[in-house]
Formats: sequence, C-alpha cells, structure tokens
Amino acid sequence: MKIDWAVIATIASPIIALFLGALLNRVIECKARLIAYFSHSAAFNLTGNSPVTVHTHGIVLKNTGKKPAVDVRIRHHTLPRDFRVYPVLEHRVENIPSGGAEIVFPTLVPNEQVSISYLYFPPLLYSQIHAGIRHSEGFATEVVALPTPQYPWWLQKTLWFLLTLGSISSLYLFWKAIVFLGPVFEWLKDKG
Repeated sequence: MKIDWAVIATIASPIIALFLGALLNRVIECKARLIAYFSHSAAFNLTGNSPVTVHTHGIVLKNTGKKPAVDVRIRHHTLPRDFRVYPVLEHRVENIPSGGAEIVFPTLVPNEQVSISYLYFPPLLYSQIHAGIRHSEGFATEVVALPTPQYPWWLQKTLWFLLTLGSISSLYLFWKAIVFLGPVFEWLKDKG
C-alpha cells in the first residue's frame, strides 16, 4: 500500500497548527492566572478531661501567570477565627455587608505561592466556608489536589508524541475509508 503524503500533510497541518497556535498563545499571553489547590480536610478528636473535635483544612493559591495578580480575594461564607497564612504576606480581612468575609491580598507576583490553613470547631464544616476566589482579571481555577505519581519528562514527551502520531494515523485511516467507501456508496445509490 502506497502512502499518500499529500493527504497526510493536508490532514496533519491543521492539527499541528492548532497545537502550535495554542502553545504560542500560552507563551505570549501576558496575564495573571490563579490556581487554588484544596489540599486536605480533616477532623481530629482531642482526648482529655473534656474531649473536643477540631476540624482543619488548607488551600494553596499560586499565580502561574506571567503578570502579577492584583486584588486577590478569597471569599468565605463563614471565615473561621483561626487561620494561618504562610509565608507571611501582606493581607487584610474585609467583612462583606451581606455576610461572610474576604481575605484580600494586594498582589501575588508571578509564580508566588501562598498557603492558608484553617482551624475551626463543629458545627462548622469544610463545605460551609469557601465562596470562591477571584482577582482583578477573573476567577481562580479551583482544583482538588490528589497525590499522584509524577512521571519523568522524557516519558511524558514520548507519550504525547505517540498520542499525536496515533491521532494523525487515525485521521489518515478515516480519510482512506471514506475514499474507499465512496464508490461503494455510489454503487448502492445507483442500485437503489
């Protein structure tokens, strides 16, 4: 079977252009991009003369963009009295007239990361605290962080190459099937 390289080039060029365009857009685009990782939530039963339950959870906020994130606001339905910001950064707490509060960071520079740990007591639960994270250019992407193995870079690149190669091959086979079945459909149409 002879490979028609013109067809492969015709199919592959828009796909390659799409990936290159997305990559170029990501490299050139200069904006702040906040990602919030919700890392853990736990309840501790403290023993002693009077047993008590304590809840805790944490978030990690990172600016992965190329521009500083300005006026970063972490909104809370209920802000626990005890929370810790690490590393220590300039921040303030603003009460919201309709209820709740916001932790406000004036700026987070590119690649800056801040961790906020909360400590609170029942009946307050994890799900009753957060109400979203935003900054002057939009909203943060909220991700639940799960421990996962990190594969070596060479394996990741190899898998992406194989995925791209497989996609191009599938499109080529689809094109060949259409070319092959075209006369069959014409023949069936003439018979019917």
